[in-house]
Amino acid sequence: MSPIRVGIIGCGNIAHSHVLRMSRLEEVRIVALADPGVGSRSFLKEKFGLDQVQEFDSHTDMLNDTVLDAVVICSPHTLHYGHIRDSLSAGKHVLVEKPMTCSSAEAERLIALSESCGKVLQVSFQRHFLPPFLYIRSAIQDGTIGKLTSVQAALYQNWKKSQEGTWRQNPALSGGGMLMDSGSHIIDVLLWTTNLTPQSVTVQLECYGSPVEVDTLTSIRYDQGVIGTMNIIGNAPLQKLKETYAFIGESGGIFYDNGVITLHRYGEDPVQPRLPEAETDPDSSFIDAIIGRREVMVSGEYALKVVKFTEAIYEAAGYQPGPVDRTDLGRKVSS
Repeated sequence: MSPIRVGIIGCGNIAHSHVLRMSRLEEVRIVALADPGVGSRSFLKEKFGLDQVQEFDSHTDMLNDTVLDAVVICSPHTLHYGHIRDSLSAGKHVLVEKPMTCSSAEAERLIALSESCGKVLQVSFQRHFLPPFLYIRSAIQDGTIGKLTSVQAALYQNWKKSQEGTWRQNPALSGGGMLMDSGSHIIDVLLWTTNLTPQSVTVQLECYGSPVEVDTLTSIRYDQGVIGTMNIIGNAPLQKLKETYAFIGESGGIFYDNGVITLHRYGEDPVQPRLPEAETDPDSSFIDAIIGRREVMVSGEYALKVVKFTEAIYEAAGYQPGPVDRTDLGRKVSS
């Protein structure tokens, strides 16, 4: 089989994780990098010994002037739409970092485009591949804690100070604040592990003088009769983030604290359950989907649910974090 030729759009920090995983796959050859920052491209090339790859300032030049089968998109959030659109239109399979887009209208257009092109569109929500969250999803589906009654989630991070002056706090590039950024992972966990559908939300939101929101406190009612909370706190004095969940059911509860899971069941001693082995990762599964070895594990249709939930929270707070029309930004900047 001929190698799958991959181009990278956006060469910042998260691109390094994708290149590391891609470099371990025999079926893959990374052939091109696109980023307007020469330093970002050079650092990535030197770190992974990508001496033979082509470099481009513009993603459109890369798509036009390089023979590619697939692209990995690691650019700022509001640029995802244009980068995905241009890549699919050029006949490339796409793996994109979270969030898929910054609006549901954009996401719906891209889903339709990927279907019409017959190309894979996968979103890199990495918690779908991690043992703790694989266990939580399986345990809830298997009825280990009975019917869910409530779900609580919280993320605490020194996001306000650590991201000052970066694109993540520029609404024209970020599309929002910590909810759109780190918070998208938490929304993903809530929706994917439980299969719940949000019905209504009540929101408190605070920017603390930042150009984008920093803290959001959200009360949630789900269609299935479950209630919950999700607190995304970006103004926390922590060196490392703290991520916690409590999934409460009629016969027990699953508690997650930064990777440690404890299972409590009525009338039994709490235990730390044995976790499943990780079978794949965002990049390996993407390549497998291209080849036809497995289904797309995080589809555009699923990622749309995360976008819609984020929109619902912003709408409930009466908050507009970024420019309304972002559809042409992807043609101008790569990362």
